[in-house]
Amino acid sequence: MTISYNWLCDYLPVKPSPEELSVILTAVGLEVESLEKFESVKGSLEGLVIGEVLSVEQHPNADKLRLTRVNVGNGEPLAIVCGAPNVAAGQKVVVAPIGATIYPVSGEPLTMKKAKIRGEESFGMICAEDEIGLGEGHDGILVLDAALKAGTPAREVFHPAQDWVYEIGITPNHMDAMSHIGVARDVCAYLNNRENTLAYHVRKPGITTACVADKPLDMAVEVKNTEACPRYCGQTIREVKVGPSPAWMQHRLQAIGVRPINNIVDITNYVLHETGQPLHAFDADQIKGGKVVVQNLPAGTPFVTLDGKERKLDAGDLMICDGENNGLCIAGVFGGLGSGVKDTTTNIFLESACFDATSIRKTSVRHGLRTDAAVRFEKGLDINLAPFALERAVALIAELGGGQAASGVTDVYPTERQPAVIHVTYEYIDRLSGHQYAPAKVRNILHSLGFTIQAESATDLKVAAPLYKPDITIPADIVEEIMRIDGLDNIPIPAMVQMIPSRQTSPDKERIKEKIADYLAGNGFSEIFTNSITNSQYYTHLDADTLVKMLNSLSADLDVMRPSMLESGLERIAYNLNRRNDDLLFFEFGKTYGREGAGKYAENGHLALYLTGSKLPETWTAKTQPVDFYYLKGYLSNILRQLGLQQPQLEPTTVHGLQPAFAVTAGGKTVAVAGGVAPQQLKAFDIKQPVWYADFYWDVVLQQLQTKDAFYEEIPKFPAVRRDLALVLNKDVSYAAVETAARSVKTNLLQQMNLFDVFESEKLGAGKKSYAISLVFQDKQKTLTDQETDALMNKFVKAFETQLQAEIRK
Repeated sequence: MTISYNWLCDYLPVKPSPEELSVILTAVGLEVESLEKFESVKGSLEGLVIGEVLSVEQHPNADKLRLTRVNVGNGEPLAIVCGAPNVAAGQKVVVAPIGATIYPVSGEPLTMKKAKIRGEESFGMICAEDEIGLGEGHDGILVLDAALKAGTPAREVFHPAQDWVYEIGITPNHMDAMSHIGVARDVCAYLNNRENTLAYHVRKPGITTACVADKPLDMAVEVKNTEACPRYCGQTIREVKVGPSPAWMQHRLQAIGVRPINNIVDITNYVLHETGQPLHAFDADQIKGGKVVVQNLPAGTPFVTLDGKERKLDAGDLMICDGENNGLCIAGVFGGLGSGVKDTTTNIFLESACFDATSIRKTSVRHGLRTDAAVRFEKGLDINLAPFALERAVALIAELGGGQAASGVTDVYPTERQPAVIHVTYEYIDRLSGHQYAPAKVRNILHSLGFTIQAESATDLKVAAPLYKPDITIPADIVEEIMRIDGLDNIPIPAMVQMIPSRQTSPDKERIKEKIADYLAGNGFSEIFTNSITNSQYYTHLDADTLVKMLNSLSADLDVMRPSMLESGLERIAYNLNRRNDDLLFFEFGKTYGREGAGKYAENGHLALYLTGSKLPETWTAKTQPVDFYYLKGYLSNILRQLGLQQPQLEPTTVHGLQPAFAVTAGGKTVAVAGGVAPQQLKAFDIKQPVWYADFYWDVVLQQLQTKDAFYEEIPKFPAVRRDLALVLNKDVSYAAVETAARSVKTNLLQQMNLFDVFESEKLGAGKKSYAISLVFQDKQKTLTDQETDALMNKFVKAFETQLQAEIRK
């Protein structure tokens, strides 16, 4: 939300400084995210003066240059070399003397210095309008009124506008502050509370009565859907002259980022940002049948909007139609191409209505039209604001566009809306806020914000919320209003916090998550957070009925909840690779979603790892090594070890998008899948380097932890014994089979087993390979003897020979 300082001060009874106002806004919950200076002309013509050209002579060394002497009202005339073809003696011009900075319409700022041009000295510059930001013209210098006095500062002649612009981060529940008057209301409440008074009130704009047209132009209004349109106001205006709006209005709109179009459209935008009420002006001559009908049209009805696009209407879209059921406007969202105000428009019908927030939100999202009007309607508007905003706009159109009221105000308001009434006790206010407020302060704040106190006692209040605060429905909302106007900084922080310690019988899920995140971050991983809403085109291999589809998708590319973590991570990898970030270690805790039947949905937690690029940065001491499956497997095993899940098993499996793919089991359950991202999957994301991926089924992992107790024991005093074996095996025997055979030996003395060499050669025999493994034994009660170690080794050799048909290399 953008607010103009000068505009806001029109409605304040006092004028705080821009910095003080910034503090006030943030204090009342309208956080100021930025405060920037606005200038209608860059530099505001600072340092430029009006000069009088005293003489013009031909430059001796250049045909297109002139030597001029210019009186700038201060000392000796300036000698200035000028290339403009229209420079002449006696002209009043804009001069940039030495030291002044000019800001051209295009190009960089330029500070004037003493210069020598083709051998002649020049002490400044006579300016064209584009050279100082006043326009686009560059045919010659800017020639001014001869009555101007030389030496007059240029800013006193052109009066460039200056302002301060606030960018405010408004929370979704403060729709009442989405206008200058709404913000002014909160500022006045703050000032009243600070000075313990009720003297500060919003200065609403004065409204002059528009002239009445000699010839009436009646327009009937019928609202067929009063649920979607609870109030509709309108009025016709004759003899409108469409043209540019005055400079002061253009400057205010430009300051808040709104592009001026013409006086009628600018007035509707001005009143929108002034009051918060959207308006829409129709060309009255394009409304057939002399009637405006608010209704829903059949699904599939084509409608061409102002941007020239044809849209197919939904049955839920509320439309403004003419008497022949032709669509004029998507109510509260976007106007139609044929019914808008044009340069030739002379008669208009001005609409000021209140539309249902839910209906507008659905239509806006359905068609991807996020207009200023739709944003305000979908948050909820004061239903009583419509006639005031209409009257204000009609008065401005009469003043700035020559319009004459050609009808009375039509106000269709079948069911009067009643304010929400809330009962709240002082004890509840103090308990919820953590601060004791005096009853007088509470009443002062509520009165300043427009609440009506219907009943009160020494212990409680019964208040009616103003209709411009539709979010106020429960006592907690009242407390929030009191706290923010009095200032959250005034809530005391207790010196002592009392709590009762609790005992958790199962592992703390958040602490486990934090532990793994710390481990990964400490090993060079970066945590990412990707969107759970993604593109259904990624999952054409899945049954469409298993996808969780968005009812009101924001775009065609964001239409389903993700059933897999892989694709959203690949999007981030592609984004980084396109920006030359080639070595990536990512992890993400997230969720996937699936549909298991009518009304049945699944939501599963995951930890995903993504690895690509090199293990270490390139240095002169070592060559780079690309990450590989074993690098991924190391992190996978370490994570499971951190979680207390020992001896994970990897078995080949089939997973869409992975090649190769492995299932990781621990405790008899599959806890993860891992592997390399398939080439066709990488190609879909335009990734040209290998990516390795692991997906932990986090919910299954946590279930494993909840059934497992952690034990701590003393470090053994006795030494470990290592023995090495070289096994000659068939090539199709995996190392996992070797581990399985080793675990079949019944002993608790084997502490560690490791593969440290793989050798293949025809000398071993056809179809053979050699695994060199180390076995580490340790007895926690005594030192193992050679005889005991040999006996253990014989058991393992026998297991390998029996189960794997291994040969022991001597």
